[in-house]
Amino acid sequence: MSFKIKPEDMENKKLIDLIETYKDYPKKGIEFKDVLGIMQDPKVFKELILTMSSSQIIKNAEAIISIDARGFIFGSAISFQSSKPMILARKPGKLPGELLSQEYSLEYGENSLSIQKKALQKYNSYAIVDDLLATGGTANCVSKLLESNNKEVIGLLVVVELMKLEGRNKLDFPIESTITF
Repeated sequence: MSFKIKPEDMENKKLIDLIETYKDYPKKGIEFKDVLGIMQDPKVFKELILTMSSSQIIKNAEAIISIDARGFIFGSAISFQSSKPMILARKPGKLPGELLSQEYSLEYGENSLSIQKKALQKYNSYAIVDDLLATGGTANCVSKLLESNNKEVIGLLVVVELMKLEGRNKLDFPIESTITF
């Protein structure tokens, strides 16, 4: 079994069934897609990680950057499976040491991400991993951080992409999403 599905694809409906939608969370008008149910089905989670780890984006990158917080779950499993190092992009106040930081906007507010400067020294090309692509704000933030430090973004891997928010149109690198809504 391999995943690359749209909601209408019934063959892999099991993966979609594990994603819950919460209306008006974290604020009114937002439909939050919660991917945590995927981890509660080890067989589906394993197949998803195997599929994502075999991506050409992962194969061509020297390292993985996982985005706080759900991106860490998928990024660490992909890092383990692909034998690639993983670096964290964290929200404010979560990392020690000398940091590189960048602000960004998302569909329900503003935030910033930081990466430890030391963590970027060994590698030049990165795959960004996150759970979801909505407006593209977080992925764009990480991309700006990397590019401002003369690093290359090979691409972005996400479990879910919300097509109507057109986040991919704001990014200038390859994007692979397992499920699109």
